Amino acid sequence: MRPLIRAVFLAVVATAALPVVRIPVDLLAAQDTLPVGFGSLRRDDIAVQLATDQVAIQLLPLRESVIRLLAPDTYASLRSLLAKHQTALDSIARQAGERHPLPVLVTFFGLVPNGHFVPEDLDLASSGQLYRPIGIVPLSPQWSSNQVDPRAQVIAIYLYDEDITLGQDLTVSYGSLSSDSWSHAVRLLDQERARVLSRAASSPK
Repeated sequence: MRPLIRAVFLAVVATAALPVVRIPVDLLAAQDTLPVGFGSLRRDDIAVQLATDQVAIQLLPLRESVIRLLAPDTYASLRSLLAKHQTALDSIARQAGERHPLPVLVTFFGLVPNGHFVPEDLDLASSGQLYRPIGIVPLSPQWSSNQVDPRAQVIAIYLYDEDITLGQDLTVSYGSLSSDSWSHAVRLLDQERARVLSRAASSPK
């Protein structure tokens, strides 16, 4: 990522934190055996990032096995976000014949006035298979304009095929751009998973 674009990207990300909303752990639809509340990773530690001359893109998978390794406030915010839009996500999954599709939080950050983006051009590739989004739930009112201004952002939850395995190779592509940085995220997640289990084991009951 070019220095100027990276500086703008980081400045926008720094001001783009989701609101902290705490929800009871016993209401979570657990999909992982990891204990909740012991992670320490930041979103930026593991999110895949791409940039064109118009927009910067951040992609964060929202599977429990990933987000439980994030800091507790971030985990709670992301769980709340999923819960808020669960009805729309379930509807897309039913229409696509998927029981447990992969939800992904996607953010487009503007780099120039009226920065143009094409939502449907964000694909994933894993184990030699290309996956296009099976559905998109926009979270920003201006999403449908396909434009975003500097220091602004538009957000959506994408759903991808449930067969994607996040512990293996994963390539994110947008138009002619691609990133294999998820392999670095996998190493961080593996290291953090061991730390989480250790913290939980030594925590007072």
